Amino acid sequence: MIPQHIAERKGARSLKDLSPEVIEYLNAGKIETKNLIEWLATDQLVLLRTVLESAKKLDWHDSFAAAVNAQKKPTANSNTKIIGETFIQLTDSNFVKMNLSNHPSDIVRCWSCWAESLFQNSIENLLKAMKPYAADAHFGVREVVIFASKERLIVDLDKAMAILSGWISDEDENVRRYAVEALRPVGVWTKKILEFQENPEKGLHILEPLRSDSSKYVRDSVGNWLNDASKSKPDWVQAVCSRWKAESATKETAYILKRGLRTIEKNK
Repeated sequence: MIPQHIAERKGARSLKDLSPEVIEYLNAGKIETKNLIEWLATDQLVLLRTVLESAKKLDWHDSFAAAVNAQKKPTANSNTKIIGETFIQLTDSNFVKMNLSNHPSDIVRCWSCWAESLFQNSIENLLKAMKPYAADAHFGVREVVIFASKERLIVDLDKAMAILSGWISDEDENVRRYAVEALRPVGVWTKKILEFQENPEKGLHILEPLRSDSSKYVRDSVGNWLNDASKSKPDWVQAVCSRWKAESATKETAYILKRGLRTIEKNK
């Protein structure tokens, strides 16, 4: 049982405000991180030792430590990726699914996401494997799944869009959001999609059905997609926004338009 004061805690605002007890629970993989501060404070190699010990694979730990420590500039993000990559060198998809994919720790599920993405040899298989992570209840996993898949989607963009066009009607707002966020022309800390920067109209069929979505999470992503496109094709974005305003007089659409036009308005 997790103590009530741990389970119901608010995320610390800085590393110095983070209690040692919380760090202990995080490193033991017993709780999810509440925010970025907790994510950064978790010692992934300590957490990994606990996971491997439980799976009776503690002898693998040196391989992971060597890979993590070999980085010139290790970060929490890169450590997550490196650990995921090392899993595919040591084991198979079944081990990952059994020991990582449903783990209580969001960080362990992030390792699982990276590993699962690298096991897949086609866009179809990749997106099938990534869908549970796109739907994950934790915000951190939902960000990592984009890092783990976006570059692969760009390689076969038409096929990726054909599959994701079916996701935009999913009941899960997290899945709908992924379909948009993974295809953003610029995005955050991810590879740009030159095709959408030059020809954003090719992505419109993904956005159009979501222009009045009930979820703010989805609306934010649609607005951000348009804002990305406005940096290279402002006239196209203005035209789309003008049409949406005329055709969809809802507060949800108005919210998206304001977000999508923010760079254009700022540069006036």
